[in-house]
Amino acid sequence: MRIITHPDRLPASSVSLARGCILTVGNFDGVHLGHQSLLRRTAEKALAACLPAIAVTFDPHPLRVIQGAAAPPLLMSLPRKLRLLDALGMDLALVLSFSAEVAASPPEDFVRDIFSHALHARELIIGYDYAFGRNRRGNADLLASLGGQYGFTLEQLDPVFFDGAIVSSTRIRNALLAGDPAAAARLLGRPHYAEGMVMHGSHRGGPLLGFPTANIMPSKDFLLPMPGVYAVLATLEDGSPTRQGVANVGRNPTFGRESFHLEAHLLDLDRDLYDQRLGIHFIRRLRDERRFPSVPELMEQIRRDAAQAREILENLPPEEMPL
Repeated sequence: MRIITHPDRLPASSVSLARGCILTVGNFDGVHLGHQSLLRRTAEKALAACLPAIAVTFDPHPLRVIQGAAAPPLLMSLPRKLRLLDALGMDLALVLSFSAEVAASPPEDFVRDIFSHALHARELIIGYDYAFGRNRRGNADLLASLGGQYGFTLEQLDPVFFDGAIVSSTRIRNALLAGDPAAAARLLGRPHYAEGMVMHGSHRGGPLLGFPTANIMPSKDFLLPMPGVYAVLATLEDGSPTRQGVANVGRNPTFGRESFHLEAHLLDLDRDLYDQRLGIHFIRRLRDERRFPSVPELMEQIRRDAAQAREILENLPPEEMPL
């Protein structure tokens, strides 16, 4: 998949837009089951029409600009989102910079400049609740009208339901904040995932506790699940097999209130992971984070956590495995 960050760089050499494209647009935070339905429909129609499939998305997330610090945390980093757009059949992703000026612009201008003049859209596929532009005037009715003017058709998909309710990023956030990564995974179609560089921590894990740990610090805009201890699967950037593990989300209260962070012990792995990129897939919450009266009691609990995590992960059904 080709990634473009400004419409002036179109058309990309690997994707010809001379005959137009099949287009979808959205924030796609989490690339959950609803997003996947939209992206697969776009890819299917593009294949049938022998046209490129293109996704338009935004960075930063529009709510970070509009709501500032009150915006909900992100479910996914931009690089992870783009990898999934590629896996779902997009030929090109146009990642547009979002600003207050963009938020205030008339939707007619955006459709003219991006959908028509830059991308030569032949069909636009949107979600059931999509709207954009000043006062969210860029809804399905306006897009259908503008499509007649600029030569593209519009398809609006129905919402995707799971367990009787619409799949949404808000619903996924609520599941994670309630400490239920399994519920979030059912809506995402895969486990919730955090990634970051392994950093030097307090060096207690191996020398003091006998359980070497990898400390990573995702972006402050990223959503970590409810504090506690989790059974996880870990992915290393060196391409080695996925590893089972136990992760702590929180502040290590036994050793004082440290900064909020993610710390993982990978089972059956004892080697230096510093300065590698580590991905953590959250599978099950095992218990609350709590303060232990002594280091030996903490060590015994970690042994129980590791045994419980191993049992859970060794019996994990295929549909809950990471993509």
